[in-house]
Amino acid sequence: MAKLGPCGLLHHAAPMAPNLKLQKPPRTSPLLKTKHVALSSSCASAAPTSTISVLQADEEGSGGFDFKQYMASKAAAVNKALNHALPLRHPEQLHESMRYSLLAGGKRVRPVLALAACELVGGDEAAAAPVACAVEMIHAMSLVHDDLPCMDDDALRRGRPANHVAFGVSTALLAGDALLALAFEHVARGYACAGGGVPAERALRAVAELANAVGAEGLAGGQVVDLTSEGAPIDLTTLEYIHVHKTARLLEAAAVCGAIVGGGTDEEVESIRRFARSIGLLFQVVDDVLDVTRTSEQLGKTAGKDITADKATYPKLMGIDGARAYAAELVARAEAELGQFDAGRAAPLRHLARFIAYRQS
Repeated sequence: MAKLGPCGLLHHAAPMAPNLKLQKPPRTSPLLKTKHVALSSSCASAAPTSTISVLQADEEGSGGFDFKQYMASKAAAVNKALNHALPLRHPEQLHESMRYSLLAGGKRVRPVLALAACELVGGDEAAAAPVACAVEMIHAMSLVHDDLPCMDDDALRRGRPANHVAFGVSTALLAGDALLALAFEHVARGYACAGGGVPAERALRAVAELANAVGAEGLAGGQVVDLTSEGAPIDLTTLEYIHVHKTARLLEAAAVCGAIVGGGTDEEVESIRRFARSIGLLFQVVDDVLDVTRTSEQLGKTAGKDITADKATYPKLMGIDGARAYAAELVARAEAELGQFDAGRAAPLRHLARFIAYRQS
């Protein structure tokens, strides 16, 4: 297996696919009805069950794929590459703030998506290394900015003080800006030192894909609609718009960029886009359920803040059972998109979809 290095590649994908339409949840949802580890309404008081063990039990007979080991090895490689990409240097306060959020840990779902999607279409992991790191830098920026007093005003992130609490609002704001700039610099330098491993056309497509995911048609657009919707009655269509753009879009871009730099066909790239869009929404549905069923200590961030801010959420609009059913539908949609690919290569993404569905935090 290739190791992630300081260089990486990007590639722009086709324009965003039409928004997924929210449908009335099915009367029964076998997947989450029988395995509701992370979505149970009683889980706030119950001792957490290992998500990994549930997934491993669910995948008996799947060829012995070790999802826990796969995630651990990919996350370790990503962490090493991120540490190398952002050394502590002058001005130290700014770089300490950047490293504080970028190297804070987390599941590394987005970079793993990029790596797995690249491998799914037959590409080498090294080709997706730069975009994998870049998407995590963008994600870290979004968390720093999201926690600011002018946004969600959250003092806790990943079990410790938010960046602006630790370093001050001004430094946190600049650290987020610097992380965003570093993401694109890392991609450009990564392709420049790749020795021609990824064609320039793919790299440019990836750059455009990432930029679109961050701007008015992505994170920024979703955040604005989210902020302006606080306290106002909104429907499921508006809620979907917020989360397709604020949450799902970056997950989608990670997978799409991985597929592009890996040399996927247009058909393969768009199938992976639809897969990632489904798990991006799934991530938010589960997040909304956990927000009302888990404690701050269990989540590593402030629980119940959506209720306090009077935000619309999937459990609020659909009920917890309805949200669980919709999550099951999204898992099924995501897995269906993997049917055209080699089963062995698709195993990481199939397991990742279920990991997101049954996660505990």
